[in-house]
Amino acid sequence: MSLVAEAELETLSPFELSLYLERQIDPHQGLPLLNAGRGNPNWTAPTPREAFFLLGQFAVQETLRSTPQLTARQIQPSARRVTRFDAFLAGHAGPGATFLKTVREAPADQLGEPFAAWLTQACDAIIGDNYPAPVRCLPVAAQPLKAYLTAELFQDRQLAFDVFPTEGGTAGICYLFDTLMHTGLLDAGDRIALFLPTFAPYLELPKLPHYRFDVVKIRAHQVQEAGGRTSYWYADEELAKLRDPRVKAAFIVNPSNPTANAMAPATLKTLQKLVAGPRPDLMILSDDVYGTFVPQFLSVFAALPHNTALLYSFSKYFGATGWRVGALAVAKDNIFDELIARLPSNVKTRVDARYASVTTDPDRLGFIDRLVADSRDIALNHAAGLSGPQQVMSALFALYGLATEGRAYKREVINICRTREKQLLAVMGMAEPLPALDTAYYCDIDLLKWITARYGPAFAKYLQKHWTVTQLLVALAKQQHVMLLKTSDFGSTPWAVRVSLANLATSQYEEIGTRLIALMDGIRSAWQKEALA
Repeated sequence: MSLVAEAELETLSPFELSLYLERQIDPHQGLPLLNAGRGNPNWTAPTPREAFFLLGQFAVQETLRSTPQLTARQIQPSARRVTRFDAFLAGHAGPGATFLKTVREAPADQLGEPFAAWLTQACDAIIGDNYPAPVRCLPVAAQPLKAYLTAELFQDRQLAFDVFPTEGGTAGICYLFDTLMHTGLLDAGDRIALFLPTFAPYLELPKLPHYRFDVVKIRAHQVQEAGGRTSYWYADEELAKLRDPRVKAAFIVNPSNPTANAMAPATLKTLQKLVAGPRPDLMILSDDVYGTFVPQFLSVFAALPHNTALLYSFSKYFGATGWRVGALAVAKDNIFDELIARLPSNVKTRVDARYASVTTDPDRLGFIDRLVADSRDIALNHAAGLSGPQQVMSALFALYGLATEGRAYKREVINICRTREKQLLAVMGMAEPLPALDTAYYCDIDLLKWITARYGPAFAKYLQKHWTVTQLLVALAKQQHVMLLKTSDFGSTPWAVRVSLANLATSQYEEIGTRLIALMDGIRSAWQKEALA
C-alpha cells in the first residue's frame, strides 16, 4: 500500500493499519522498531517438537526394515517395535527422547490404548502415507486431546465428549458457523449474541452476505477490585439480553481478546441459571484458545457441556501458529443434535438431503460428524480430517502439557507474560489486573482514561477534540517506532489500544511505556506552548 490520506487511515481495520504503518517505518533509522501490535508469541516449546522429529526418524527407519532400498514401504505390525523404539531412544539422548520415554509410560487414560498400539499408529500417522481414518480424529490423538482439555480447561471434570482436530482455531470457527447454517440451526438474518470485547474478525464474520446475522452485543465493563486490581465483568442487564428467545446462539472468546480476561465464576453461574431456566435451547460457541494462560481456568464448556461447542488451538500456548493445530469439542449429549431432531419437517427434509451421501440414516449422524463432512463439502467427506503429522503433533503437545515438564513449562510461560505486564504497567502507573482471571497475553489500555489520570482532564479534553486514536497510533509509530493495535473494532472503548505481551523481549515492555509517555509529553508540551502564545 502506498502513502494514503489521513482520512483514509481512519477507515482501515486495526490489522491493516498496523501493516501499513510497519511499511512506513525505516528500521535502520531512529529507534529500534517495537511492534507490539502482533499477537504471535516469541516462545516455542522445544521438547515436544524434538520428540516429534525423533518419532518421525524412528518411523522412517521402520519403513525401511524390510528392504535397504529407498522404495515405498509402509508401517507394518511388529511385535518387537517397542523394543526397537527403546533402543532408538537410548541412542538419541536429550529432552525429546526423555519426553518420549514419559509417553512410553503414560497411563491408559492419556493414550487411550496400550503403548505398542499407540506407537504403531503414531508411526503410520507421522509418515502421512494414509488418509486420516477415522476422518474425524485418529485414535493416536483422540484420548491425548481429551485428557489435555479435561486437565487444562475443565478442571478435571469428567465429561463425555468427542473431538475433531482442525487446521487451527480459524478453521474451526469457520466450520462451526458453516455447519450451523447447513443444519438449519441458524439461517441468514438470525439473531446471535457476541460477548464483547472480542477478536475483531468475529465481529466481521456475521456481516458476510451469506450470514447477515442480527448481532446482539453483550458488553463487559472494567471494574476495580479491592486492592486496586482490575478485571472485566458482564453486568446482569447485559446477560439478560440472552433471555430473548430470538437469540439463537451466543459466541464467546474466553479468556477474551483483547482484554485477556477470563470469564468470572459469577458470570458462569448466571449463564447456568439462564440455561436451566428460560433458555435451555441456547447454543453457545466458546473459543478458549487463551485458557491455558490462566492457572485455574474453567471453560464455559465445563460449566454447560450440553449447550456448548468448544474451540481450542495450540497456537499461542505452544508458540505453534505455523503448525495450524486446534480442535473442536462437542459433548456426546448436546443441544445441537436435539435441535436438529426438532427441526420443522420441511427444513429437516432439506437438511437430510444434504447428508444423504454420507449416511442412510441422517438421524444418527451427530453434529460433530456433520462438521467433519461439511469441512469437505460433503462430497469429499471420505478424504476429510486433519493430516496425520498434524494430529501426531497435537497429541504430543497434549501429552507434554500433562507431563511434569509440561506443567513447569506452563509456569514459565505464565511468568513470562506476567513479568512483561508488570513492567509495562509499572512504567505507565497503571493498576495490574486481578491475577485469578488474567492471562497477561494482552493489555487493553484505555488511552483516554490513562491520559486523564496522568495529565489531567484539560489535556484529555484537548486530545479528544483535536486527535483521534488512529492519529495517535500513527504518531507513535512514526516518531517513537512503537506499534500498537486500536481495539474499538474489537468492541472495546473508543480510545482503547491493545499491547501484545507475547511477541517482544521482556526488557522491551518498559521501553514501550517510556516511549508512549515521551510521545504524550511532547504533545502536551506543544499544547501548553500554544496556550501561552
